[in-house]
Amino acid sequence: MMTITEKAAYIKGLAEGLGIDEATKEGKVINAIIDLLSDITADLEDTEDACAELAEQINAVDEDLAELEDFIYEEYEDEDDECCCGCDCEDDEDEELFEVECPNCHDVIYIDDRMLEDEGMICPNCGTKLEFDLEEDDEIEE
Repeated sequence: MMTITEKAAYIKGLAEGLGIDEATKEGKVINAIIDLLSDITADLEDTEDACAELAEQINAVDEDLAELEDFIYEEYEDEDDECCCGCDCEDDEDEELFEVECPNCHDVIYIDDRMLEDEGMICPNCGTKLEFDLEEDDEIEE
């Protein structure tokens, strides 16, 4: 199968073989069309070369991105293996979280049962000591 460049060259050869008179109107039109085909062919080849180069660059970037993703997600998975305190204990995914609003900065903090049992904590946003009194809640439930 012939390429576009080969086809354009073939047509140009056929026209030259016919001995078209460039002095006639028809000859001028045919030669202009052949020149146009040659220009289009050259532009198309340049575009194909640029696309091939871009494809190579995209593949290189894709490979680099894949390596970076592997590195980041591997590090992230390692962090997921540890619980929030940094120990190797099992982290209970079904653990209920409670929403508490700091009275000082009004930042919403999520705490679990363990933190409630400590009856207090320091607000991570403003440093205010928060105290939890669960006895009032127990009396309301009874």
